[in-house]
Amino acid sequence: MEKLRSFLGDSSELKGDLRSSGILRLDGIVGGKVSAEEVILSETASMEGEITAGKIIVVGKAKGTLRAEDVVEIREKGYVDGNIITKRIVMASGGKFNGRIEMTK
Repeated sequence: MEKLRSFLGDSSELKGDLRSSGILRLDGIVGGKVSAEEVILSETASMEGEITAGKIIVVGKAKGTLRAEDVVEIREKGYVDGNIITKRIVMASGGKFNGRIEMTK
């Protein structure tokens, strides 16, 4: 399992573009474009914009477009409002989604 490479704390707010290699965990408020190999939106995270990654895990709130090469996971307390473009989607009981899903090959 790859280690966490980058982290944005729950008392942080970022507006703009953020690129990272490896795993990126977001606990704060983000507006803009985010890209990494894996993006984790924790329970305290709120994201508005676009996320591009191999894998995206949503436990917090995401509004916008999520593009994952492999999978988007919406966990029990996760909420996505927008578009998901991915090969696979996993949604836990209690997870919420409002929008459109485009399945890729």
